[in-house]
Amino acid sequence: MLYVAGGLEGRGRPSKGLQRKDATGRSVLERHRGEAPVEYIISQVPSDLRNDVLSHVSADGAARMVDVSRKAVTERTARAEAQVVVGPVIAALLRKTGGVAKGNVVETARIAGIMAAKRTADLIPMCHPLTLDHVEVRVELRGVRMRIESAVRCRERTGAEMEALTAAAVAALTIYDMCKSAGKGIEIRSVRLLEKSGGKSGGWRR
Repeated sequence: MLYVAGGLEGRGRPSKGLQRKDATGRSVLERHRGEAPVEYIISQVPSDLRNDVLSHVSADGAARMVDVSRKAVTERTARAEAQVVVGPVIAALLRKTGGVAKGNVVETARIAGIMAAKRTADLIPMCHPLTLDHVEVRVELRGVRMRIESAVRCRERTGAEMEALTAAAVAALTIYDMCKSAGKGIEIRSVRLLEKSGGKSGGWRR
């Protein structure tokens, strides 16, 4: 079952709108678990709680930027990861030289991820511009794949999950760009949030 807010595949906590019980004592999730598309489930949520389900969608279905002016400024952190399968040939090359024709792959990807985190609001339409206090991107070779982990910290009115995800995703794309001359079969997999903290919803961990 897809929790529209609060995580995928049962991870995290579903929103208040999906938990509200009807006269039968069952919630929207309980009534439609495993049998209805997400769009139908959302349509069953009371209109006064729709914003709790998809905060970037207005009551009439239009995309919107959430007003965070009344939210408290708190410390926000987020970690994300991405996996890039480069294959045995490129992996062997990286172990031997640390780079390819374009140069040092790990360092270039790391710097690209940090730069991307700082420009997230320019890439994702409804993201708020955040003043980031710290961004860290680590890249390591594990077998035939490269694992990227990003970490972001700031004091803001909204979370830094998108900044962490953007850092990991752009670092992964940079690895592809750096290595594509040695092989086009590189795969980017599993770009996902690992952990977040701060704000009204508190902490979440995969």
